[in-house]
Amino acid sequence: MSQSPELAGGEGFTFEGDAAAYYLTALLFGARSREIQNLLLGRTYRFQGLKPAATVQSCYGHGMINGGHYVREAILHFTNAMFLSAGTGVETRSVQQVNLMRDFGANVLVGFADYIKRLAEVARDQGMVPGEDIRIDMISGHLGMESRESLAELWGHPELFDWYGVGDTGTISAEGPDHDGLYIWEDAQFVELLDPESGAPVADGQLGDQVITCLFKDDVYPIIRFNTFDVTEIMPHSSSLDLPFRRTRGFMGRSDNMVKLRGINIYPQGIGPILEENSAFAGDYLCEVERDDKGRDEMTVRLEVRAGVDREQVAAELRTLLKQRLGLEFQVALEDQGALAPETGIEHRQKPIRLKDRRFS
Repeated sequence: MSQSPELAGGEGFTFEGDAAAYYLTALLFGARSREIQNLLLGRTYRFQGLKPAATVQSCYGHGMINGGHYVREAILHFTNAMFLSAGTGVETRSVQQVNLMRDFGANVLVGFADYIKRLAEVARDQGMVPGEDIRIDMISGHLGMESRESLAELWGHPELFDWYGVGDTGTISAEGPDHDGLYIWEDAQFVELLDPESGAPVADGQLGDQVITCLFKDDVYPIIRFNTFDVTEIMPHSSSLDLPFRRTRGFMGRSDNMVKLRGINIYPQGIGPILEENSAFAGDYLCEVERDDKGRDEMTVRLEVRAGVDREQVAAELRTLLKQRLGLEFQVALEDQGALAPETGIEHRQKPIRLKDRRFS
């Protein structure tokens, strides 16, 4: 019996002046490797406690991007849960998404943390109370460095689970019921952590790029030592589950999206959790880097804030907070809610843009 390959895409962008140019990278899947990829994600959801009777709403894109499709296939092929393929805010408007959750009784959300947070705000704008009108028991997605406390509070304190993977490889690691790091599926993925600058292996507990070899992709599209440029570290201590897999701390930023200011490495994805410590922060933000006439690099953090706050006071508080956490002074620019969405793409991108580097434009 012949096997038909599948063509999907990986999402990306590149900067051309002020514009973000969108592109797709082609990904190919043979029938066997594709179904193993689905199986690994199905295993992840079951490992995290997804129940057969659950109603899962997916906020992953379902266009040419691979992610939403293999999430759908994993749930339909390897769990007995009901699946609602809502997609991003472009495919199904955010207002419609929260109505779907309420009307179909969705109790599990899967997707990226940024947009799931946004949906909680939309629900409130529509007069719904997450946790009462929409009862979410479980959120499984890409949490990375985002604040778990704020996400849980927005949705009425469901159980949160992180997992990590990329379109090329499928699921690489997943948080378990012990909530103690992400277990690498080492029966399917060989993971190396390499120093972003030298390419040398790093010791456990040190940051490095995740370099992946898929042990099951031996058909149309082998993946051998694929550098994701996603930074993490191996957790050195043993886990309570006593599984024979190493664990990582999950996504901790991208080495190719890192900005070095005064000798300090700044990961834009790490700014969000710091901003969330201030209750005025409304969820969306963008870091901009410029170089002045003297050759000094400066970063401005633009962020949306809630209506009615004392902006001068909030800006001062955030400048102090960022300096305390990161050891540098940042410029802070406050924006109205919704103002940054056209630039970050939070309504339609699975991964919102968090950095604009204007130093070389």
